[in-house]
Amino acid sequence: MSSKKVDLSKLENLVSGEVHFDNLYKSIYATDASVYRKIPLGVVFPKNKQDIKTIIQFATKNNLTLIPRAAGTSLAGQCVGDGLIIDISKHFTKILTFDEHKKTVTVQPGIIRDELNNYLKPYGLFFAPNTSTSNRCMIGGMVGNNSSGTTSIKYGVTRDKIIELKTILSDGSEAVFNELTTSEFSQKKIGNSLENTIYKSLFNELSNKEIQLEILKEFPKKSIHRRNNGYPVDELLKFELFGGENTTINVGKLLTGSEGTLAFTTEITLQLDNLPPPKNVMIAAHFNSIQESMEAVVTAMKHNLYTCELMDKTILDCTKNNREQLKNRFFVEGDPKAILMLEICTNSNEESNKLADRLISNLKENNLGYAYPKLINNNIHKAFNLRKAGLGLLGNIVGDNKAVACIEDTAVEVNDLPNYISEFTQMMDEFKQEAVYYAHAGAGEIHLRPILNLKKKEDVALFREITTKTAKLVKKYGGSFSGEHGDGIVRAEFIPQMIGVKNYELLKRIKQTFDPNNIFNKGKIVNPFPMDKNLRYEVDRVEPTIETIQDFSDSLGILRATEKCNGSGDCRKLPEAGGTMCPSYRATKNEKDTTRARANALREFLTNSTKKNKFNHKELYDVFDLCLSCKACASECPSNVDVAALKAEFLHQYYKENGIPFRTQLFANNVKWNKLGSLTPTFTNLVLNTKLTKKLMGIALKRSIPKLAKTTVYKWYKKYKNGLLNQPVKFGEVYLFVDEFTNYYDANIGIDTIKLLTKLGYKVNITKHEESGRSFISKGILDKAKEKANFNVNFFKNKITKQTPLIGIEPSAILTFRDEYLRLADDKNSAKEIAQNTFTIEEFVKQEYLKNNITASSFTTANKTLKIHGHCQQKSLSGTEPTFQMLSIPKNYKVTIINSGCCGMAGSFGYEKEHYKISMQVGEDTLFPKIRNTEVDTIIAASGTSCRHQIKDGTDRISKHPVTLLKEALK
Repeated sequence: MSSKKVDLSKLENLVSGEVHFDNLYKSIYATDASVYRKIPLGVVFPKNKQDIKTIIQFATKNNLTLIPRAAGTSLAGQCVGDGLIIDISKHFTKILTFDEHKKTVTVQPGIIRDELNNYLKPYGLFFAPNTSTSNRCMIGGMVGNNSSGTTSIKYGVTRDKIIELKTILSDGSEAVFNELTTSEFSQKKIGNSLENTIYKSLFNELSNKEIQLEILKEFPKKSIHRRNNGYPVDELLKFELFGGENTTINVGKLLTGSEGTLAFTTEITLQLDNLPPPKNVMIAAHFNSIQESMEAVVTAMKHNLYTCELMDKTILDCTKNNREQLKNRFFVEGDPKAILMLEICTNSNEESNKLADRLISNLKENNLGYAYPKLINNNIHKAFNLRKAGLGLLGNIVGDNKAVACIEDTAVEVNDLPNYISEFTQMMDEFKQEAVYYAHAGAGEIHLRPILNLKKKEDVALFREITTKTAKLVKKYGGSFSGEHGDGIVRAEFIPQMIGVKNYELLKRIKQTFDPNNIFNKGKIVNPFPMDKNLRYEVDRVEPTIETIQDFSDSLGILRATEKCNGSGDCRKLPEAGGTMCPSYRATKNEKDTTRARANALREFLTNSTKKNKFNHKELYDVFDLCLSCKACASECPSNVDVAALKAEFLHQYYKENGIPFRTQLFANNVKWNKLGSLTPTFTNLVLNTKLTKKLMGIALKRSIPKLAKTTVYKWYKKYKNGLLNQPVKFGEVYLFVDEFTNYYDANIGIDTIKLLTKLGYKVNITKHEESGRSFISKGILDKAKEKANFNVNFFKNKITKQTPLIGIEPSAILTFRDEYLRLADDKNSAKEIAQNTFTIEEFVKQEYLKNNITASSFTTANKTLKIHGHCQQKSLSGTEPTFQMLSIPKNYKVTIINSGCCGMAGSFGYEKEHYKISMQVGEDTLFPKIRNTEVDTIIAASGTSCRHQIKDGTDRISKHPVTLLKEALK
């Protein structure tokens, strides 16, 4: 922890926003998406400008540094420090003014880039710079880093779009930086305010001819539009007063890329662009070597491209192990060493295809590439998603070797790119390194990453050596060492080398003028922290030994499973971005409730706790509290950080020391109580739905409790078994897993399943297996869950084959065979074999339909409209496409999938009184409004029992399991 002794409770009383200085918040804000870790003093969420002024005054008085933070996805360490983190992502999120005619917009720094563009789209406008993190990164962060992304080859970088910055200076005064004429600039020098002093100082420095010549001599080539080394004083030399041709100057451009070290920005006015032409074609050109792809860039960039992006074999191979991105590999042919994504946009399909064919011909003429698939419409979006996931996917590398961000931001002139990359590759060969190559080839910027283990001192030494030699190589080509990700900690040390010592001294003087007390983001750009200190992991540490009941050997243990989180922040993405992750964050907008925070906190305590049981920390209980165990992170997080598995393990270990709460025991043992209650279901249902019972059980009074069925599936089957077994069998037999939820609550769905499969020509085997153990897993009672897993694996191991699959109705129950049982069961081989032949009912019906065993002729020809809401674990582990396919079998059924996120119920979570409000908020996030907007005669299909219950409580609409809908459609 920081050595500073500052009473932050005093700041709490001075600001209207929140102030946190507990160990949990300090842990989750100690890292960003870089390799660095610094424990801050605390975290403040300012609500308004006055709060920021107060915080600045407090920092000055107490000699603190302030670290501005938006989404915290910085790769160079800009957002870590031992002072106060100022998080603007919660309250500074408004679009303030928009002028359609002038094509300008004024926003607060916490507005998300894609959120802004969703607002602008109906007007045919957009903010062009487009980072891979665009669905969660914020405009303030983009200004801080001078971000650019995939669009820069056509539209330029963030600095090019800055019209005005409203800021608070280091003395607490306000200053506006915008376009000024020579006379207006001169007026700004008059007076004694800090703003006047800044203009005076800039005039004195940049009027000096020697300084001008030194800047022109040492700064990167002007033809490189991605230039972000230090402060962009070369940008100000374009002004006529300093020898340039421009009649106006905007000091706001100096602040763009300054990483919050000069002033605190509160409002940003941006120049917008017209949306690109609507008819686009993407050529995914495949290459046999990186060098060949680099040569192709020079050829391709003569073709007026809108995108020119690179993915190498390492990135492409990572996508094979990611459930979400596997679907987006559809265009990959063979085993390319590199793919260039080349996008052409025009106003007609004919013209775009013509230009695309011309580009392909040009590549072929130069013997560049071996395959050139053309992508259109949604397939382009899928390919972009694959490319955007690149950074996070690198976290999939198992073990301590990781693709390290240190030299990933180099930019050179496009014509220099082949030679530069050739020399770089030779250098890496000397280091016996196979680097990762990806991203913005068309801009001369390849994100290069060495594979290093920063837990070892030898690799930390290599970390510095590779960075140093790469800096020299970039300087040789007149390139920029920081193209778009900024200097931060990792590259700030090299600024003197990149721009010359004299220019570096100029930057120090500028910093001193703006921020004489060094309160703004100390250790970045000038007087930097060492690039090989304050790393996320202690070097040459003894790895903690952590025993777990689940098997985390696929990640080499639970600690490394948490370390897979590299901070890329995909769990903060907008609901409009699709998917489910992370429902609790979407509801609260608190970093504490992200997948990233949970992984970071668990890593922090497992690594540094001195307790015998390292899980025994109340802070961890708090950070996992709102995790709905939806499993979205297991597929949507590019690094596949499975927080549901981590939460279950944490709770199991935590309860060893603290005991299992009564209500937790009650919910976990629901099968035992349901068995008892089902003896008198009418009476049980009456008692359970009283206020007194709900109060005693800690259930929200507004929540309805599901009713036990009048008869269970097993009782019904016993009664009708003989008649069912006498039905003709055409297509073989299946084992139906009668899960605990279907048996006691949704017996009618279980009965519908048996009737449907029997009528379609299948023998349905019903056996006396154990419950799935889902309730025990979700509540962290893993010893009981392990018992159930071992029993069921042993019970089914000689029964379940390709010819006799195991079929399930409730996704969360049947999918335990494909997921948690693989971690819990002792007989791993049998568990894997069963998992391979276990299917949701929708998956099974889809397979049989594709085999022509099930046909539309068995079903009604009536017209119906159906909308599908997918269960979270189903979406993560199976997908909603099988449900779509199944319900589309009746030929006149019009079926669509709702982009609905999580329903918010999550088993018992939505019943618990302290979670009810969040549960309903999650439902309101996307699902409830979309259901309310459907026509009353539209049928809602939902596979999950919790989902159907939540839909009823949240919208008063009845939804049905897809199997019931298909059974009802039988002729």
